[in-house]
Amino acid sequence: MSLTISVAMCTYNGARFLTDQLNSIARQTRMPDELVVCDDRSTDGTTEILRDFSRHVLFPIRFEVNEHTLGSTGNFEKAISMSEGEFVVLADQDDVWYPNKLERLEKAFRFSNAVAAFSDADVIDESSRPLSYRLWESFSFPASEQKRFAAGQALNILIKHPVVTGAAMGFRREYFPFLAPIPSNDVHDQWMSFLLAACGPYLLIAEPLMQYRRHHSQQIGMGALSLRDRFARARVTGRELYRSEINRFQQLYARLELHRSAMPGADYAMTEITKKISHLQHRLRLREETLARVPQVFREVCNQSYWRYGAGWESVAKDLFMNKQ
Repeated sequence: MSLTISVAMCTYNGARFLTDQLNSIARQTRMPDELVVCDDRSTDGTTEILRDFSRHVLFPIRFEVNEHTLGSTGNFEKAISMSEGEFVVLADQDDVWYPNKLERLEKAFRFSNAVAAFSDADVIDESSRPLSYRLWESFSFPASEQKRFAAGQALNILIKHPVVTGAAMGFRREYFPFLAPIPSNDVHDQWMSFLLAACGPYLLIAEPLMQYRRHHSQQIGMGALSLRDRFARARVTGRELYRSEINRFQQLYARLELHRSAMPGADYAMTEITKKISHLQHRLRLREETLARVPQVFREVCNQSYWRYGAGWESVAKDLFMNKQ
């Protein structure tokens, strides 16, 4: 039995790379049942490319230009809400899909009760040249975490850090009412992936199903960071980062509480969120004097919070030696 598949794409001034992405969708061995595109009021040739493309493909395309600019999160929420397939696959405007992407996802879901799936990807640059790492590597998603994620511990990984990229994700449309509305201060894939993990199991597809493009004008995304790079970034992130994360998890808690009867993992997720917020509040309150931080940090080391809710020794070093702002 086949699933109906909607591809939900958002565009904004994407003329430079859009044709490659659209052509890769048109070359799928399993065609989508519909392509839904929401454009966030582009001022380049994006809309013209989309209209021309719609005249040369066999599958239906629903294309809408927003009345007002929504931003990436709001635009994806709208595109998903317009989708009618049982299964929704998200698409960025600047990537390139491998021909078997939809076929591989459909096959995985046909024999599974998973609520969502995401794959790895090859990373390319602005000129479509392959870079020396894959997408999961760029999010510090090692094999040990992949194994735990696949074994049903998705919430334990996602409460530490986001590893699910929307461009590589698909999910069952029936769960979208639990995800929407998506807060405007959050990133759509970060918000959705956590709540979906509370709804049911995930599928991990370790093979790359697409080329993820890294370029300077993209709204979200990063390349692989060395340890030195990560510490450099840590120096410029201060108290505001912790406040933002506390707010984000408070919002997730509220949504889980609202739908807890329909989300099998809600109670566990809420318990973990409470502990995560406590850990973040601890880090927010650390004293400015380095030596005075030592006993406070030591307490969190002893209870393993830095490893359960942070980046382990990297977070310890940040709290001990980085200046708070």
